[in-house]
Amino acid sequence: MVVRDWLSAMLNDLMNCKKAGKKETIAMPVSNLMLGVLKILKDEGYIEDFNIVEDKFKHVLIKIKKINKCGAIKPRFFVKKKEFDKYIKRYLPARGFGILIVSTNKGLITHREAIEKNIGGSLIAYCY
Repeated sequence: MVVRDWLSAMLNDLMNCKKAGKKETIAMPVSNLMLGVLKILKDEGYIEDFNIVEDKFKHVLIKIKKINKCGAIKPRFFVKKKEFDKYIKRYLPARGFGILIVSTNKGLITHREAIEKNIGGSLIAYCY
């Protein structure tokens, strides 16, 4: 089977490991988008740590901390700075609970940072 969306596969794997009661998983192959999302998840406290391992193939070892649900947002909706509420209601269970990851011209940031900086962008993923 050919994986066409590596980010979605990684986030689905995180959910499967959480459901199985495992504390770590391996994501392969690695992209800069995946590493940016993992950095945000680590900063927000959803994963404990991630390490890039370069053996025969480059892969990432991810240690899960606390995730209720996460996933990729498809299609990648473009959100203007005033439209975040619509997507917060759609993807997150409550207003102050969870994050939307947004790709902007300033890089990957959470929806809270995008609202503070008053910029829009393309929705990438959600996690709570």
